[in-house]
Amino acid sequence: MSPAAASASPDDRIRNYEDFVRVHAYLLAAAGIPPSLHQRLYRKLADEVFDGGEVFAVEPCEDGRQRRLVLSADESLRKESDVFLVDHAWSFRLPDALKQLREVPGLAERMAALMCVDLDRRIETEEADEKDGHESGSLEHVLQVVEKEKARVQERGRDSAAWLELEELGIDDDMLVALDLSAKFPNLVALNLWGNKLQDLEKVMQEIRKCAKLKALWLNENPVLGKSIDKAILDGLSGLEIYNSHFTSKAGEWALGFCADIVGADNPCSSVESTLLGSIEIIDLSDRCIHKLPEVLSPSNFPSLSKLNIRGNPLDQISGDDLLKLFGGFTKLQELEVDIPGPLGNSAISILESLPNLSLLNGVDSSSIIESGKHIVDSALEPRLPEWSPEEPLAERVIGAMWLYLMTYRLADEEKIDETPVWYVMDELGSAMRHSDYANFRIAPFLFMPEGKLDTAISYTILWPTHDVHTGEECTRDFLFGIGEDKQRSARLTAWFRTPENYFIQEFRRYQEQLQSNSICSSTKIEETPSTKSIRPSDGRALRVYTDIPHVEEFLTRPEFVLTTDPKEADIIWVSMQVDSEVKKAVGLTDQQYTNQFPFEACLVMKHHLAETIHKAWGSPEWLQPTYNLETHLSPLIGDYFVRKRDGMDNLWIMKPWNMARTIDTTVTGDLSAIIRLMETGPKICQKYIERPALFQGRKFDLRYIVLVRSIRPLEIFLSDVFWVRLANNQYTLEKTSFFEYETHFTVMNYIGRMKHMNTPEFVKEFEKEHQVKWLDIHESIRSTIRCVFESAAAVHPEMQNPFSRAMYGVDVMLDNRFEPKILEVTYCPDCGRACKYDTQALVGSQGTIRGRDFFNAVFGCLFLDEQTNVSPL
Repeated sequence: MSPAAASASPDDRIRNYEDFVRVHAYLLAAAGIPPSLHQRLYRKLADEVFDGGEVFAVEPCEDGRQRRLVLSADESLRKESDVFLVDHAWSFRLPDALKQLREVPGLAERMAALMCVDLDRRIETEEADEKDGHESGSLEHVLQVVEKEKARVQERGRDSAAWLELEELGIDDDMLVALDLSAKFPNLVALNLWGNKLQDLEKVMQEIRKCAKLKALWLNENPVLGKSIDKAILDGLSGLEIYNSHFTSKAGEWALGFCADIVGADNPCSSVESTLLGSIEIIDLSDRCIHKLPEVLSPSNFPSLSKLNIRGNPLDQISGDDLLKLFGGFTKLQELEVDIPGPLGNSAISILESLPNLSLLNGVDSSSIIESGKHIVDSALEPRLPEWSPEEPLAERVIGAMWLYLMTYRLADEEKIDETPVWYVMDELGSAMRHSDYANFRIAPFLFMPEGKLDTAISYTILWPTHDVHTGEECTRDFLFGIGEDKQRSARLTAWFRTPENYFIQEFRRYQEQLQSNSICSSTKIEETPSTKSIRPSDGRALRVYTDIPHVEEFLTRPEFVLTTDPKEADIIWVSMQVDSEVKKAVGLTDQQYTNQFPFEACLVMKHHLAETIHKAWGSPEWLQPTYNLETHLSPLIGDYFVRKRDGMDNLWIMKPWNMARTIDTTVTGDLSAIIRLMETGPKICQKYIERPALFQGRKFDLRYIVLVRSIRPLEIFLSDVFWVRLANNQYTLEKTSFFEYETHFTVMNYIGRMKHMNTPEFVKEFEKEHQVKWLDIHESIRSTIRCVFESAAAVHPEMQNPFSRAMYGVDVMLDNRFEPKILEVTYCPDCGRACKYDTQALVGSQGTIRGRDFFNAVFGCLFLDEQTNVSPL
C-alpha cells in the first residue's frame, strides 16, 4: 500500500472534524474507510483512543508458534459499526532493520515475542518450573502413568485391548526394560513413545518384539531412529499397521478405523467389525505416507463415506485413473481433499469432471471452481511458520520471521514520491490477525496529520469489520486484499502458506522448456555491412547540439560541434529525458533532428524488458543469470526456488526494480517469503545472485562499459576504450547478516560519499597478478557478451532502427569466480563523470593515454563524424 499525503499550508492544523476531512480527504479515500466511520475515526485519532483491547483477545495457536485474534466482547460487532486504531510497534527502512533490532533496547525481545520466535526460551523457563514441581523422567513417575492405564484395562477385563500413551516422559532404554510392558499389557495394540530418550537399538527391539499384538507404534523424536531401526520394527511386528504416524504395507481395517476416529486411546480394540466400517462417513488419511490405498477401502466396505482427505501422500503405486475410478464408486462422497497437482492429476476442473458428485474440493465449492476456471484450489493451506536454530540471536530470528508480519507504505506529496518504502509491524493486536479469503475485517495504513503537515504525521493502521462478527469468532483479514488471480494471487500466498510445491516445479519445468525453444539469434546469423556516415554538413558548418547534461556542456569542445540553447534549431538533441512524440510536439522538434535514443530502447534499459529480450533471442545464455519478471513469472520462480532447495543448491536472489538506478529498493535475500512480499513496493525482477563472484583483494566489483550505437539494423556498435571498475567498500561475505550491508554487496558508492576510485590500468595490473589471468582474454569474452546483448535487441525488436538515432549506453558486467562475464544491466544516458574526470590508458588498440576531458569529443566523433578514436567496433 502507498498512502500519499497532499502538501499542507500553515493554517491546516486540525481543529475540528471538518478540518480532518479536508486535510485527509485523499488518505480516507485511498484507505477505503467507510464514510459512516470517518467521524468516529477522527474522535479516536484526536483523543488517542486505543480501545481494541476491550473488544478483542489474542490467543496462541499452532502449538504456540502463531497467534490469532478473536472477538471477546459480550456483544456481536456489526458490519462497519466501529473503527479501531492499531499502533505500529516497529517502523523502519529495510537497510536499517538489523541495526535497529540490535541497538534499540527491548525491540528484539518485543518483536520475538510478537512473532513467536522466542518459543524455545519460554519453553525452557516453563520446563524449569515443571521440574521444580514433579520428577518427570523418573521411573517412579512413569510407573504411576502405567499403573493408571493398567487399572483402566482391568476395569474393561484383563484381556481387553490396551492403548498406552507414554509421550515425552523422559523414558530411556533401561527404564523401558524395567517397565516390562508386554507382561503388564498382554494385549497392547498401540504404544506411543514419542519424544523420549531411547537410543539402544538392541534394548528397544527386545522390548518392542515382546508386544506382538501391536497395531500402532510411535517412536518419533527418539535418538534410536538414527540407527536403522525401521526395517527391524517392520520385520519384527507382523501385524503393525501404523508406524511413526505412517501407514505400513499391512495397513487395513484397523488403520482406517484409527483415521476415522472409531479406534483410539478412548476406544482401544484389536480389530474393527465390518458393521462399524459401514457406518464411517469421514476418513482423514492426510500425511500418512501412503503409496497404495488399503484394498479394504472400497465402496462395498464403506458405503456411507462422504468425506475423504488424502493430502500429503505419494500414492505412486496406483494410477490416477484407477484412483478416480475407485472414488467414483463412493456414491455418497461429497467432499474430497487432495494435493493438486498430485495423484489425481494437475487440474481441479478435470477431477470434478471425473467426480461430478463432489460438492466440495479442497474446501471450495465445486460450482465456483468450474465458474472461475481455477485448476489449482486449496482452502486449507498449512501456514508457513517461522524457523530458527537455538543458537540464533533474537535479532536474527526476527529478521527471518518478519516477512510473515510486515506491512508497507511509501510517503508522497504533490511534488515527489519517496524512493525508499517504509516497512512496519503492527502491534500485538494487529499482528495476531490471520489470513482468510473470506475475511471479516479490513485494515489500511493511515497517516494522521494533526499539524496538517506530512513531516509531523503519525502512522496508524485502521481496523474495521466488513461483516457481522460474533463473540468468540476469529477476526481475520485478507493479506492480499484487492489482488486476484490476474495478479498471481495463489502464487503470492506462498509468502504465508505452504502451497503445493509440485505445481510450481511443473510451472518452472514448462518455463525452462519454453526458454530452451527460443534461439532467434543462434539459429540465424546475418552478416551486415555498416551503413552510417558522417552527418557533418557539406558546407563545413558546425553541428548544433542541444543538451541538458552538464558533462556534455563542459567537455564537448571540438570545433565541429557548437552548443545551442534552442532545441528547435539543434541538429543533435542529447538529453537525459525521454524524447517521445509528445515531447517533440510540445517543444517543436522534427523527425530529422538526431536524438541520443532509439525507439523502443526500453527493451534494453528496463531490467524486465532486457531479460525478456535476451530470453527471446538466446533462451538461457550463460552470461545472463536466471531472471524472472515477478509481475508475470512468479510461479516459475517459486518452482526454481523449490528445486534449488530440494537439490541443496545456492538459493540467494537479488530483487531489482524494473527501472530504478543506484540500487534503490534493491535487496539480496534467500527468503522466499521476502522475495514475494518485496513485490509490494513496486514491479521488480528477481535474479539469481552471483554468490561466487570474482573478487579484487577480497572485495566485490563490477565493470562499467560504454557502448556507442550508430545503427540497429544493420547493427553498428562500438565499445569505448574507456571503462572503469566499481568496488564495494567492505570485504565480501555470504554471512546472512551481511545482506543488509550496502557496502558489502553493492558497488555503486559514488552516491553515498565513500567511493574508492581506482584507475583502470592499475586495477587490471593488480587483478592479473592476484588471479594469474590475462585481462585481454577476459576482455574478449566481455566484448563478445556485450555484442550478444545488442544482437538480441536487433533480432527481437527491429523496430528500434531509426536513421536519426545515435545513442550511448552503459553496460554493467560482473565476473564470476571462473572469470566468465555476466550481464547485470544496460543504462540509458549513463553517468560519465569518472570518464571525464580521470585520465587513463587504453588497454587495447593504441594503448595510449586517453584524456578525460576528451571523452565526449571522442563519443560525438564516433557517433556523428564516422571516427573511431578511442573506440573499437564490436
